[in-house]
Amino acid sequence: MANAAHETTEVELGDKTVAIPKGGLFDRYRMDVPLDEVAADPRVPSVDFFRTLPKTQVESPIGTTRTPNFYYAMTSARLTMLAPSSAIRRRIPDELAPLEVAPGLGVVSLMLFRYDVCDIDFYTEAAVGVAVRPARNGGLTTAIADVVTALGDDHLHSYVLSLPVNTEIAQVRGHDGYGFPKWVTDLDVDIDASRTTARIANANGGVDVAFSAPTPKQKSFASGEKVSTLTSYTKRDGAWHTTLNQTNILASGTALFPRGVDLEIGEGRMADDLRALKPIRAIQFDANTSAQAALHMPVPFSVR
Repeated sequence: MANAAHETTEVELGDKTVAIPKGGLFDRYRMDVPLDEVAADPRVPSVDFFRTLPKTQVESPIGTTRTPNFYYAMTSARLTMLAPSSAIRRRIPDELAPLEVAPGLGVVSLMLFRYDVCDIDFYTEAAVGVAVRPARNGGLTTAIADVVTALGDDHLHSYVLSLPVNTEIAQVRGHDGYGFPKWVTDLDVDIDASRTTARIANANGGVDVAFSAPTPKQKSFASGEKVSTLTSYTKRDGAWHTTLNQTNILASGTALFPRGVDLEIGEGRMADDLRALKPIRAIQFDANTSAQAALHMPVPFSVR
């Protein structure tokens, strides 16, 4: 008999059937987990952040669901690189424009996430994204000001090219519900106070992208003291949507022009995107060894 810790059950999400951990948070609560129960989990530092964010019920392509999706205990990292704006423009829709840090230079990011406790249970993901100008926000002066904010991890606007995950529910919710380019693969992410590592497998089990770097020295923050936001643009059923992600950062560090970064670009979908963007050099590495997040369902938005 299979180990109970690995038993699964099936649920319907829109027109898809996916396997989820039997007895897990999603199986028991369907996106409406009692905060007092989560607070009793020793991995969760606090639930204060979530008490200020009431959930609402919405209809979506994955059926009736509740939003936001809460991530109670997570770690994350982002390697920020310069890349030619011309290469970025070739990879993003015409309606969007790269955020430039200098004439002809845009910003490319490799992002890593490990969600130890969340509404849809444990999973990991990685992303290749580019910083874009806030839609309907024109003017060179505004764009330059936005760069300072974006690299300060305060409010970044992004278009994601690749977003692999390691669970079915994360793939279906992310792809069908949000419009993100998600697929399932073997994906390991480990972020602690000393080192950050990740390995994203390709379809053959080889290396798509692998990453290793010293974790920047961490600084602790009280809950709610440092909250960053990410606005992502996606197209779903031919219409533009924006998705808001709020991250409550509890322990974080930054390295400018980081040393000791080992980025292996192998063969696969992520590797293809990174090569096409032609990154020039890494200018910043951010790592959060303790964080929480609220991911809101996408809303329609005019990018013009």
